[in-house]
Amino acid sequence: MKAITSLAALVLGASLGGAALGQTATTEQAPPADAGAGAAAAVSGNAAANEQPAEDGADAAAQDSAATEMAEGQTTLPNGTDITPDYEENGRWYTVDGIPTYKIDEDGTVDFATFNGYRRYSAECHVCHGPDGEGSTYAPALKESVLRMDYYDFQQVVASGKQEVNASQNQVMPAFGTNKNVWCYIDDIYAYLLARGTDALPRGRPAKKGPKTDAFAEQEDSCMSM
Repeated sequence: MKAITSLAALVLGASLGGAALGQTATTEQAPPADAGAGAAAAVSGNAAANEQPAEDGADAAAQDSAATEMAEGQTTLPNGTDITPDYEENGRWYTVDGIPTYKIDEDGTVDFATFNGYRRYSAECHVCHGPDGEGSTYAPALKESVLRMDYYDFQQVVASGKQEVNASQNQVMPAFGTNKNVWCYIDDIYAYLLARGTDALPRGRPAKKGPKTDAFAEQEDSCMSM
């Protein structure tokens, strides 16, 4: 079952709650006075972080970066997903396991859905996550996140939002499960970010795109009219 055709998934964001659509809030938040030095570290999932050498942070960052590196021509993501396009449905390409992916011809022509993902990302996501999936000072680079995350985890975060809490700040990603301009094109956005993360697409607007198929237009109209 594809994410963009699921009515239950469409309303997931509303049922689970989250910040207002289209907004990202970043607020300063100090730990309680009686929480102790280790409380903030415990919130971030590492209760002993305050006892580790300072260079551990740099080591963790290096490991995180290494986890998103892919060799040229590699089709298996660091998370284990094989992104080789296997079949087309509703004008979109999917892997043998039904995961959205991209297809780029030898002349550089990108499939329409992935091109549409660029458009939708640029319209709805880049304000927080930076142009071309590159990230910003207060939101992660999604072109790297999709290489590490399971697709269905990616769906869940987009649909219901996410909150990151640490010692100095409280960052909130709003829920987009009821925003049709995002959710009706979630597979397209994901495929575009995959193409960016694997360096199959350079930064900026794709130079060549395939045609918009009748099946794509029909599915789009169906989702947007729900």
